[in-house]
Amino acid sequence: MQMAISNDFKTGIFIKELKNRFLCEVEIDSKPVVCYVPSSCHLSNFLKLYKKEVLLVPTATPKSRTPYALFAVPYKRNFIVLNTSMANRAIETSIRSRLFSYLGKRAIVKKEHSVSGYKCDLYIEDTDTIVEIKSVISTNIKALFPTVYSERTIKQLQQLQSSLCLGKNACFCIVSLHPYLKEVVIDQSTEFYTELKRCMDMGLRLRAYTTRLSGNALKVEHEIPISFIGGRN
Repeated sequence: MQMAISNDFKTGIFIKELKNRFLCEVEIDSKPVVCYVPSSCHLSNFLKLYKKEVLLVPTATPKSRTPYALFAVPYKRNFIVLNTSMANRAIETSIRSRLFSYLGKRAIVKKEHSVSGYKCDLYIEDTDTIVEIKSVISTNIKALFPTVYSERTIKQLQQLQSSLCLGKNACFCIVSLHPYLKEVVIDQSTEFYTELKRCMDMGLRLRAYTTRLSGNALKVEHEIPISFIGGRN
């Protein structure tokens, strides 16, 4: 049974991604409409969306080029959220829950805060902890992370090493944008793993979580295991 759709959403039928990866075409009320894609990667790298029903939200400002933004696609008894920034919001709203007790006191949490020149997703002032959040979209039981090379992520990990050297704490959260992922798999032969391992050796905590769309809010549901494959010869 499919979860009921909140009245905050408009539904449409996905037609295609456009050359500009931040735009797509969706059939809404039998008419093609250009919509915003709130993801830095082509969604076709992860999902087959052609002719699938999608959830849309009105864009924030009247001056926007597009009337709607892509938000989610129904999946099993819930949804895969397509707005990758929602992972940050899910962790931010859940970070004071028992799931995150390993981070210690969490009374003062700041988002997009600069720490020693590094702009982190979240900063826990109580314990001087940097929290970096990355999302993953996959319909497999196990998801390989990362799925695409990101120079930005490599630089972030290098900056985290500098922060860890200064005595700061750090946590790297990998967030599934649906509740059905069972495991995150990291390839040890990648540059990402090399930089991540350096951070972990310096004390970085690595965690992975699933989320569930409830109403119009994405909520952290469970912690899931992280495994490693491959390796450099």
